[in-house]
Amino acid sequence: MPRRIPKAAFRTLVRWAPIVSIDLIFLNRAGEVLLGYRSNRPAKDKWFVPGGRVFKGERIPDAMVRIARQETGIEVRPATAAFAGVHEHFYRNSVFSRSRALSTHYVVLAFEIRVKKDPRLRLDSQHRSLAWFSRRDLLRSGSVHKNTKAYFRAKRGKQ
Repeated sequence: MPRRIPKAAFRTLVRWAPIVSIDLIFLNRAGEVLLGYRSNRPAKDKWFVPGGRVFKGERIPDAMVRIARQETGIEVRPATAAFAGVHEHFYRNSVFSRSRALSTHYVVLAFEIRVKKDPRLRLDSQHRSLAWFSRRDLLRSGSVHKNTKAYFRAKRGKQ
């Protein structure tokens, strides 16, 4: 059974180990990408793809469903997701601290998910807003985090 790590233990984990997480790259029928404007660190005040950590004992498909539902309200079927690679995200801060004294390292499993209908979106506490961006606009925006842009730089020719 998946278990969320207690806050004090998670702080220690952030200090000493990389965190396994999932990023969900949602694409609508127009080829636009769903981004959330982050309310918390790391990546606070930047647009970022929805994502979150995998809990101990939680299978990756179950984490995908949980993260999508909690962060966007979108119901996903993991079997339809396309694996988009393993990525590393390094942040000079963490959810616990603004300073470099407690940085964050994520090992990210990215998945691309195509939505057929315009989904009804639901905000969570981590985001101030959710919006669809064209790949071109997100690559040009100074408000989109560089780790999100990295998912699309290699795909520029596929627009």
